[in-house]
Amino acid sequence: MGVELNQRLFSAADSLRSKMDASEYKNYLLGLIFYKYLSDNLLDKLVDLSGESRTEYDTIEKQTALYRELLSDEETKDDLIATLVDTLGYDIEPDYLFNILAKQAKQNTFQLKDLRHGFLQLSTKYDQFNGLFDDVDLESKKLGSDDQQRNITITEVLKKLNDIDVLGHEGDVIGDAYEYLIGEFASEAGKKAGEFYTPHMVSDMMAQIVALGQEAKNLFSVFDPTMGSGSLMLNVRHYLNNPETVKYHGQELNTTTYNLAKMNLILHGVDKEDMRLRNGDTLNKDWPSDEPYTFDSVVMNPPYSAKWSADDTFLDDSRFNRYGKLAPKSKADFAFLLHGYYHLKDTGTMAIVLPHGVLFRGAAEGVIRKKLLEDGSIYAVIGMPANLFFGTSIPTTVIVLKKNRKTRDVLFIDASNDFVKGKNQNKLSKENIDCIIAAYKERKTIEKYAYLASFEDIENNEYNLNIPRYVDTFEEEELVDMVNVGQEIKKIREEKKQLETSLFEAISSLQVKPEDQEWLKAALEVFKHDE
Repeated sequence: MGVELNQRLFSAADSLRSKMDASEYKNYLLGLIFYKYLSDNLLDKLVDLSGESRTEYDTIEKQTALYRELLSDEETKDDLIATLVDTLGYDIEPDYLFNILAKQAKQNTFQLKDLRHGFLQLSTKYDQFNGLFDDVDLESKKLGSDDQQRNITITEVLKKLNDIDVLGHEGDVIGDAYEYLIGEFASEAGKKAGEFYTPHMVSDMMAQIVALGQEAKNLFSVFDPTMGSGSLMLNVRHYLNNPETVKYHGQELNTTTYNLAKMNLILHGVDKEDMRLRNGDTLNKDWPSDEPYTFDSVVMNPPYSAKWSADDTFLDDSRFNRYGKLAPKSKADFAFLLHGYYHLKDTGTMAIVLPHGVLFRGAAEGVIRKKLLEDGSIYAVIGMPANLFFGTSIPTTVIVLKKNRKTRDVLFIDASNDFVKGKNQNKLSKENIDCIIAAYKERKTIEKYAYLASFEDIENNEYNLNIPRYVDTFEEEELVDMVNVGQEIKKIREEKKQLETSLFEAISSLQVKPEDQEWLKAALEVFKHDE
């Protein structure tokens, strides 16, 4: 299924590649896939709501015909729409369904105004779609110089996306499509392309960690203050006993990415009352500041070593005022960490991905790190392989934090050598993740892989958390068996001598013309043995 999705996306991207850069056509493709999902999902649910047989209405064409038929009955029409809105949170008029527009595209009768109308209806009638399609700019000159040219471009894209089975796709269709597009075209989109995406297996590992010990909670809250596409938050529910009761709280600075996260949550069936998302700057102003403002889990993959104001007024901010110093202007890593930690419940778990520098850099960062360690806030430090993330090849660390611990020990896991080598990016296998989770649960020293450091160990290392100080992965080279090597060399010399003797005899027996005597003499000199 993944291969088919990727092929369709590549083909659709091809229609846009020559016109705009990857970061832009990514928005068009993801927006249209989302619209297709909403449309196909409506028809799929309609069959159940109408009480009709799925075997009878097994194609999208038959489902569309049923929809038109049900809406043609004036007496029940309003009830049907109300039921759809109650069940799905939206409705789409039959003329603006994705499959109808794609059918028109195949017959070359598609009109851009119809797609515009479909977007507009969703955006104006239902709050959760407000601004969501803004990045699918159907007026853009990049699609073509006039409406007719733009029409032709979108016609091609619709035809290619129409065959994607968004409902039958195993897994996260927006996330998978996104991962594929930035992986395939990141070099064109530049470094920024992947800054808001956490690869699935890293996200999966973090989700398992923050859910551990909290699986049975009736209500569970997750917070991601740098949520990107929202995949980190969504993954947590896979490890909970009551996934349908999760409340999602997230913030994102980039408007396009904020919209992507909203799409992703809607596509995963999250009701609008279960998501509280904000488009804003996480560090400059604290959010959320009203109830609830602490959460069962915090997951974060913030931009690495980003700049921030580090204004002195932040020393009075309750997120940062306990730590003596502010994160430096040039590296906001600890500002992000402290923001997330401030919003963690006393019983919760936080996991954050950061560059290795936070483990050992001095100055203000050293002061903050020392205070976190003295408080027992840092629970585990996991060293990840290099080149896992799009747009950066640096090795990263996942830091796990908890509150109100009785001890101040820290578990170190060095998983930096456990990965599957990929063409552009390294990947983590399920086995790699299972090893990390097993060591995390065990919380014991494992030779060359994990080390449970006491607070005294950390004090002795002057609060430096650089993983090689705790986990020794040095492999001693085996001693060379010199007797064996000597015998091998002797054997090779004997074989060489025999070969040279054979060559000498073969050349000696050659019959050559008088003018080639010099050549023969030189050749014999090469292979002659001094007895």
